[in-house]
Amino acid sequence: MSVGPDGGPWRIATRRSALAKVQARAVADALTEHTGRPAELVALATSGDDHPERAIEAFDTKGLFVDGTRQAVLAGDCHMVVHSYKDLPTQEHRELAIGAVPARVDPRDVLVTRAGWRLPTIPRDRPHTVGTSSPRRQAQLAYHRRDLVLQPLRGNVVTRLHKVADGVLDGVVLAAAGLLRLRPEVDGLIAVPLEHGELLHAPAQGALAVECRRDDRDTRRALRTAVDDPVTRLEVAAERALLAHLEGGCTAPIGAHAEVRTTATGDRRLTLLGLLADPSGTRLYRASHEIAADDAVSLGRAMARTLLDDGGDAVMARLRDGQGPT
Repeated sequence: MSVGPDGGPWRIATRRSALAKVQARAVADALTEHTGRPAELVALATSGDDHPERAIEAFDTKGLFVDGTRQAVLAGDCHMVVHSYKDLPTQEHRELAIGAVPARVDPRDVLVTRAGWRLPTIPRDRPHTVGTSSPRRQAQLAYHRRDLVLQPLRGNVVTRLHKVADGVLDGVVLAAAGLLRLRPEVDGLIAVPLEHGELLHAPAQGALAVECRRDDRDTRRALRTAVDDPVTRLEVAAERALLAHLEGGCTAPIGAHAEVRTTATGDRRLTLLGLLADPSGTRLYRASHEIAADDAVSLGRAMARTLLDDGGDAVMARLRDGQGPT
């Protein structure tokens, strides 16, 4: 590998956005603290970054925000790459492994407005505009508030927030994790969390994934001991198993939230909430399952079967055929 001998700096690939760099820096600091080796970030572009003006649906979304950074690891230019876990394809890479899943921050979505509205309290005196390009968010917003005007929206976190601060939009829906990690300073805005019964978040939202080469044992060992959080890894495994079994990519209207809890008798249980929405927002299919905490993948697969059997199979068939909402 061209990253240099052991003892040299950790080279960590990242996207060029401010949020991506903050996420990668957290991993870098943990590695340096644990190993004593310095770390440097290598900022790279991905297909999604190269065309910020295009809607997500216009791309082949498989690997949209990870292709360029992954290549740096495969080529031996970097030891690892830090991703937002929800950007990763569900199919495992033949030559790369998830070396670490750091502890997740708040996975919920938030509604950002100037008035601090919650979803039910947005006034109905006129059509209010809310920005999001996520089909998952659009479907759930439409289900709860058909009076809203949903506007496609791309750009970094600060750009989206300024759309509200400048009065272009009445509100935007963003991931809480991005605001917590980046802490952007845009005056006059209030972010209100959306609970799971309002907008169920995307699988793996709020979590990071650190990829390295499968055959790089030293890097995998360092990541496992310095960065990995077993509870988050387990929860995200259940959420992504649901996504994989539904064969849904990042544009499918699928939500999931898994949580590990310890019972009074000391047993660990894993609960999974799942959602599959008709893109039009006319119907939401929901389910909740619980299982022993060491069987996350089985839980995700069982949840997927439940959602499909309840009627979601017709939704997924239309999405695979490229048909629009019903």
